[in-house]
Amino acid sequence: MLIKTRGILFKALKYSETSLILDVYTEEKGLQKYIISGVRSKGAKMKMGILQPTSLLDLVAYYRENKPINRIKEVKAAYIYQHLPFDVLKGTIGLFMVELAQKTIKEEEANPRLFNFLFQQFQQLDQLTTTPSNFHLFYLIQLTEYLGFAPTASWSTATPFFDLREGRFVAEEPLHQYATNKVISEQIGLLLNRQAPVLTRKERQALLEVLIDFYRIHVENFTGLNTHAVLKEVLEG
Repeated sequence: MLIKTRGILFKALKYSETSLILDVYTEEKGLQKYIISGVRSKGAKMKMGILQPTSLLDLVAYYRENKPINRIKEVKAAYIYQHLPFDVLKGTIGLFMVELAQKTIKEEEANPRLFNFLFQQFQQLDQLTTTPSNFHLFYLIQLTEYLGFAPTASWSTATPFFDLREGRFVAEEPLHQYATNKVISEQIGLLLNRQAPVLTRKERQALLEVLIDFYRIHVENFTGLNTHAVLKEVLEG
């Protein structure tokens, strides 16, 4: 059967001389793997620029349940980036976002709320007119809501510590190692309330490390992120 769906391109690998294998998170069928033929040939009508990680796509694809790889019949851009591919910081944050999504989303089924969140996040990153220094931190926090382990309760002076293992703010500093100090706990509380904490580069990096540790604890087989080091260099540059 043929399906029409929007998709977010997570990964593209060369296959044979002219083809690509794509990992795409789709609106209709969740995470899917596709092969698209002829796109790397000299006479290809399609521009390779729309088949890069972070690309937002409109697809017409064949679908057969339990088939590991299906074929794409038609593909075009669902949204054309104006800035993300040409801005080093935005582009690096975009790749970080893709890798995080790829390492946390495994379901081959529709999840409209999650899909729409991701789709809108990439659009918003592209459209930002200010330096998006904290965008990835908000993304890390907000994505937990859709993955099922969002922090509970709120930061307050009465509950000034964040317990990473329990995913909540607590009154007493936990005895185990998976907890944050008062400063980082308050920063997490601000992010949860959609408020931007004022951070130095060192503080931003420390907060990023803590949030990645939060994912390590709550996402099965989460091994960390390759783009993490690149993002650190760009933010410190």
